[in-house]
Amino acid sequence: MNKKKNWYDYLWLASLLYLILGFFNILFAWLGLLCFLIPLGISAVKGNKTYCNHYCGRGQLLDLLGNKLKLSRKKDIPALIRSRGFRYGFLIFFLIMFGNMLFTTYLVFSDAGSLKQAVQLLWTFKLPWHFAYHGTIAADWVAQFAFGFYSVMLTSTVLGIITMVLYKPRSWCVYCPMGTMTQQICKLKDKSS
Repeated sequence: MNKKKNWYDYLWLASLLYLILGFFNILFAWLGLLCFLIPLGISAVKGNKTYCNHYCGRGQLLDLLGNKLKLSRKKDIPALIRSRGFRYGFLIFFLIMFGNMLFTTYLVFSDAGSLKQAVQLLWTFKLPWHFAYHGTIAADWVAQFAFGFYSVMLTSTVLGIITMVLYKPRSWCVYCPMGTMTQQICKLKDKSS
């Protein structure tokens, strides 16, 4: 018996489309802010993880690749990665990298730095990405933010795919920084009510 599909069961297409659009025009990377603001907003208002459970396109994409296309080994994720220390350590690391991205954007905004047309994969490897930006009426700092944000989104997708292949399809969800933050917001909201 097939489960009736809802509109949000196809949000994996939005994740895929985001990566494709950012490949051709880096300014589309700004759309990724929705993946940050919506989950935080839902958890702050509703006090639950509805976004993670129903609306996360990346989780759906990993589920599709791992289960439907059978690209996952479907092994249990190691206890270390599931541990609270790892999840919060990764969140802190992620926030530091995000802060560094914002600082780089600020340097370009203040003319103390110049636009770097590169995507940094896994926070280490700089990939030339000149083909995705040819200058527009937008300021250089707008493009710099887009390069940085696309780097964050591409890196987290690559990490998600690696853990999907090695372990269960949605293993990324165990240590996803947004999932960890929304979980904390839900706990705080629950304590306050």
